[in-house]
Amino acid sequence: MKFGQGLATATLLLLTVTSPAVAQDKTVPASQMEMQLSFAPLVKKTANATVNVYAERVVERRSPFNDPFFEEFFGQRMPNRTQKQSSLGSGVIVGKDGIVVTNNHVIEGADDIKVALSDGREYPCTVLLKDDRVDLAVLKIQTRETFDALPLGDSDAVEVGDLVLAIGNPFGVGQTVTSGIVSALARNQVKAGDFGFFIQTDASINPGNSGGGLIDMKGELIGINTAIFSRGGGSNGVGFAIPANLVKVFVASAIGGNTTFDRPFVGATFDAVTSDVAEALGLHKARGALVSKVLSGSPAEKAGLKPGDVVLAVNGIAVEHPDALGYRLATVGIGGTAKLTVSDGGRQEQLTIALDRPPETTPRDERLIEGRNPFSGAVVANLSPRVADELRMPAGSVGVVVTDVNRGSPAARIGLQPRDIIIELNGTSVASTEVLEGLVSDDPSVWRVEIERDGQRIRQFFR
Repeated sequence: MKFGQGLATATLLLLTVTSPAVAQDKTVPASQMEMQLSFAPLVKKTANATVNVYAERVVERRSPFNDPFFEEFFGQRMPNRTQKQSSLGSGVIVGKDGIVVTNNHVIEGADDIKVALSDGREYPCTVLLKDDRVDLAVLKIQTRETFDALPLGDSDAVEVGDLVLAIGNPFGVGQTVTSGIVSALARNQVKAGDFGFFIQTDASINPGNSGGGLIDMKGELIGINTAIFSRGGGSNGVGFAIPANLVKVFVASAIGGNTTFDRPFVGATFDAVTSDVAEALGLHKARGALVSKVLSGSPAEKAGLKPGDVVLAVNGIAVEHPDALGYRLATVGIGGTAKLTVSDGGRQEQLTIALDRPPETTPRDERLIEGRNPFSGAVVANLSPRVADELRMPAGSVGVVVTDVNRGSPAARIGLQPRDIIIELNGTSVASTEVLEGLVSDDPSVWRVEIERDGQRIRQFFR
């Protein structure tokens, strides 16, 4: 057996997902003696699996004048210098072979990453997988030693009111444990990005806690602490954690050798169900994901979804909003199937949808536009569901999209931005990157451009 295969097998055994746990009987303290019980045994059991994550990155330091005129005047006599910046966060060992989970924002842009254990030992790490949209990263400690690891619990079994511990390294003062309860579930619109499904807790979470673990009373990891809600930057009793069931799928993808974390392609767009929509559709509650558009030939169409349907549950678990639907499908994973409970005109039905990666139905044919034209310096590609997913655009987007713009280029000066769709140039529809490159080579005296940005059409003229 190859080393990589052994690593994947060993860790996958650790991360085996069981069926959703049945809620157990739970009790509140009934006496003064029970009120004096301690979390110390639980902390001792889990603290060794919590690590500090140190990330260093080299950044360019501009000249002291910080003025383009002076920089151009002095030229090479005042070159920009580089300096190191450090960030500190937390992480959790989830594999005895040194697999660590943390937040992506803790290690984003880092050139050198180290982890420090509670006993002071430090180790260099490599990044197996990271994703800014779910804000997760998986690291591998560079050693053959074995470590204490936290088992991943079933976050679907978590209930509001459950006791939890948050373990991390806030403010860099050393490992710290705070306690609280689960305040809410399925929270969305917490932070920027397309992921919107968090466990909310009142356990204190502060800067440096990012990437640390949210632990239940069985000593299992039920979430990765990722954000706080505070105007002043400190904990005000509202913290958020990424559920462990998504962490399981992410870690499995990392140890499976994937370089990107793909979300299942549905081929439909969804809106929230408002109270007015619920009343109009004969629903008892304003919850679920309203189907607004279905792409032809997509998994959603093949499953039987239609505009106007409302997805109420995935595999029997209620869906509160479109973000919750995306989360539920992501935890099923690529290659799986999901059973959707759908309300169609007040009548409920069960549909089965196959989950696969977003397809690249049209070759992206990415090109850098060059020459004397307004588009020079723009990188463009043909849109497909896969390219649209990478750029966080609606799945049905078609045409030629700007994926990058070189700084200081003519394309940057006219205001082109990534995600702009080039619709028309001088009266000719831009159907592909090849067509665009041919049109700009004509070098006309006047450029009439039409682009689409965030659903809005913009027309511009250049000479």
